Amino acid sequence: MATSSLPPRSVGRPIRWGGIVLGCLAGLGLAWSLLDRLLVDRRPIVVGILHSETGPMAVSEQSMIDAEVLALEEINAAGGLLGRPVRWEIADGASDWPTFAQETRRLIHDEQASVIFGCWTSASRKSVLPVVEQADHLLVYPMAYEGLETSPQVIYTGAAPNQQITPAVQWCHSTLNARRFFLVGSDYIWPHCVNAIINDQLAGLGAENVGEAYVPFGSTDLDQFVRAIAAAKPDVVLCTVVGDSALAFFKALRAAGIDPHETPVVTFAIAEDELRTVDHADMVGHYAVWNYFQSIDREENRKFVTAFKTRYGDDRVTSDVISAAYNSVKLWANAVRETGNTDVQQVRNALRHQSLNAPEGIIAVDPETQHTWRPVYLAKIQADGQFDIVWSSGVAVRPIPYPITRSRSAWIAFVESLHRQWGGWSNTAAPQPATGGGADE
Repeated sequence: MATSSLPPRSVGRPIRWGGIVLGCLAGLGLAWSLLDRLLVDRRPIVVGILHSETGPMAVSEQSMIDAEVLALEEINAAGGLLGRPVRWEIADGASDWPTFAQETRRLIHDEQASVIFGCWTSASRKSVLPVVEQADHLLVYPMAYEGLETSPQVIYTGAAPNQQITPAVQWCHSTLNARRFFLVGSDYIWPHCVNAIINDQLAGLGAENVGEAYVPFGSTDLDQFVRAIAAAKPDVVLCTVVGDSALAFFKALRAAGIDPHETPVVTFAIAEDELRTVDHADMVGHYAVWNYFQSIDREENRKFVTAFKTRYGDDRVTSDVISAAYNSVKLWANAVRETGNTDVQQVRNALRHQSLNAPEGIIAVDPETQHTWRPVYLAKIQADGQFDIVWSSGVAVRPIPYPITRSRSAWIAFVESLHRQWGGWSNTAAPQPATGGGADE
């Protein structure tokens, strides 16, 4: 009988296919994990936050830091960006323009930040701008400002002049029936440019500039300026005084008996957060114009206010600069997701067509100017430190950085002439007496 040449089958030692399969899968998983670590960048994405934590501007800028950190924390809580956590480096500009420039260099070159969210004053932004442009980097600037500038390296998420300044002047003329205007501001680039824009508009309206004065930056001695206002008897005061000086200004007004019902002030630099820090009885009845107020009745705003208070305390308030700072981070994050990387140039280009259902309404970056479409609101200061909105644009307004009252080249020449005259972006000379009729010309 023929016998089989096959070896006899082992008895009681069955082949464990399940174990083999599991072992193979485990090996594949380990290999994939190792490959994933080699191919996918898991390092934190570094961003820079550059505001004043000290000095006279800290009263306003600290809350911008809080807003940006809140947005970044929300991003990390949702899994980060591109599978990576975001780490932020906070730099103190110290209310000093050279320090802002120095800290920008550190954030870009030493910290390797992929974006910088920063600045409040135009003097700080002007000091930062050449550093950012030389490095071909990215600054997101979340503050209303004078316009008269565009840069490929900057995304402007605050208001251009036609989204804050010119609507306020028109409202004063038509609603308050104001014909006599007094202009008072801190003595640096923003107020001088704003007042030049206002003077052009007043000329077009047939209204009169009855006085114009500039407060040394950081000064809290405002009595002489208030006396000039009282002597000029304006219908309305347009105020671009900032920081600690702004708080002192309203206190001096009240002490001098200047009544907001007879001589209202429209401020472009005081919001809810400044009112929270002082006895704001001095400011009740005056006006402010911004692109956001905490009192806006929108579900998106209620969620934003709740999130901010939950993070920082129920005594905290939101404001335009807080919303703009928060929106800036969200817009940047959307651009990073769209590009799939953190390359500065690619993200910067992607930012040019981002939009957001923000607390104040739909906003969008204008691809031509890299400024942001935002709605405009004008409101009266209330005893509870909030604002009663008395007028709004209703929809987002297209940003126009260069007002049409002069050519672009003429505006650029005007800004350059101030810089040459001062040897910088703020005027450190002795304050000049108030003048009438548009002293900036």
